Amino acid sequence: MAKSSGLSWTTLTVDDASGTPQAIKNDFTNLQFSTPRGVQDVTGIDKAAIERLLLLADFSITLNGPMDPAANQSHAVFSTVPSTSVARTVTIVVNGKTLPNETLFTDYPLTRTATGEFTYAVPGVLADGTVPLWS
Repeated sequence: MAKSSGLSWTTLTVDDASGTPQAIKNDFTNLQFSTPRGVQDVTGIDKAAIERLLLLADFSITLNGPMDPAANQSHAVFSTVPSTSVARTVTIVVNGKTLPNETLFTDYPLTRTATGEFTYAVPGVLADGTVPLWS
């Protein structure tokens, strides 16, 4: 059985506000993404355990890294989040598997710690109702 680590990602691009994919994977120090399904509790009073139905699929992501003011890097991509209302394609390719999603980024929070780090943690959610599919 072949197993893989999360090292050396092939692709992690995020569209800028004009829809141009920017290859900014070098700016991310860590990330979290999920593809959850909603559930509906349909348990009748005749049951001794919970009965559920699967509902809609979703996608969310949080990208973390140091602020990079260089052209076409993370700050250029995310600094427009507060002033533009556009979906952005996020494409993840790792270990030969691709997960593309149209994503709405909802904030561009920057943090300066007491020791001097200047970082962001940008949250995004599924934009267009397309089921997240690994290929």
